[in-house]
Amino acid sequence: MAVTLTATAAARVQKFLASRGKGIGLRLGVKTSGCSGMAYTLEFVDEAAPEDVIFDSNGVKVLVDPTSLAYLDGTELDFAKEGLNEGFKFNNPNAKANCGCGESFSV
Repeated sequence: MAVTLTATAAARVQKFLASRGKGIGLRLGVKTSGCSGMAYTLEFVDEAAPEDVIFDSNGVKVLVDPTSLAYLDGTELDFAKEGLNEGFKFNNPNAKANCGCGESFSV
């Protein structure tokens, strides 16, 4: 089981953590929401929860709760710029369908 960041995403997270001045890594999760059923969540983490599964990817700690890990296992988080838009992109092999904006998915 693993969740990874591309080198580009890891550099962006490290930049955000440095500008925040604190934090141990990035928490990825899912919640029931969005037009496809499940939505991704992203937040900076100052301390790990006891149940967190922690991955180290390109020098960044990625924390995932066990429930979300069932939906995120094998996911790669990337950071991309497309024209005037930029943001994180989830490459999730478990997703059977994604909404048009890429922020929600179904399994």
